[in-house]
Amino acid sequence: MKVRLGERILAHGVLILASIVVLYPVLWVVKMAFSPSQAFSMSLSLLPKQWTLENFRVLLTANDGIFFRQMLNSVIVAAATTVVGVVLSCTAAYAFSRFRFPGRQVGMATFLITQMFPGVVMAIPLYILLDNLGLLNSLTGLVLVYSTTAVPFCVWMLKGYFDTIPVDLEEAAVMDGAGQWTIFTKIVLPLAQPAIAVTALFSFMTAWNEFILAATFLSDERMYTVPVVLQQFVGDYNTEWGYFAAGAIIVSVPVMALFFKLQTYLVGGLTAGAVKG
Repeated sequence: MKVRLGERILAHGVLILASIVVLYPVLWVVKMAFSPSQAFSMSLSLLPKQWTLENFRVLLTANDGIFFRQMLNSVIVAAATTVVGVVLSCTAAYAFSRFRFPGRQVGMATFLITQMFPGVVMAIPLYILLDNLGLLNSLTGLVLVYSTTAVPFCVWMLKGYFDTIPVDLEEAAVMDGAGQWTIFTKIVLPLAQPAIAVTALFSFMTAWNEFILAATFLSDERMYTVPVVLQQFVGDYNTEWGYFAAGAIIVSVPVMALFFKLQTYLVGGLTAGAVKG
């Protein structure tokens, strides 16, 4: 009993230490956000010497509240990328999983090859394409660019999950007179809810956090997304750490909310469609 108690104490001690290491940088950012100074704090204390909301007030009210417009830009881009990524990925992955057609293996291999190169490598050709299409400095162009990154990964993830769904379920539905579209929407998609939630979260976070391509394709301040906005506080000779930290906290809220929402959805989706009636 003493040995087991000692092991439990040691395990909890290690977990507490690991939690402190992980949470300390986050709490440090919170401290900087509520501190009046814009200087980089070297103190190890997690409590500011003086609490203030000035950083949040300045960030949200500067330039007639343009930060709200920029937040909306990020929400639109991330949400549109998620919808495009999930819709195209679900249909494409199901086709790759269930149907046998010429070019199937080549298509999957092509999707995999595209994941070997970072998006910044394609910045110049994408810039030329968007320029020719008149989509530079537009949210539509940014959504198209982000979708080219999200779709291949999501197709591979969903295809693997669709492969695990028994074909017998679809064959039984066919015997009952169900069509292909009914099978896909009423049987396959409900069973694939956990994988769909993961792909949706990946698509959203990819579009929400991406900076390089957004900074390259957007030139109008009113069209900026939040990663580009936060970068403006980091200059060559001076960094406004208080505003940067306040912005980082505000920007993190939608992602955390989506994560917790989908986390609940994932747990519930694990048994979706498993019990009839």
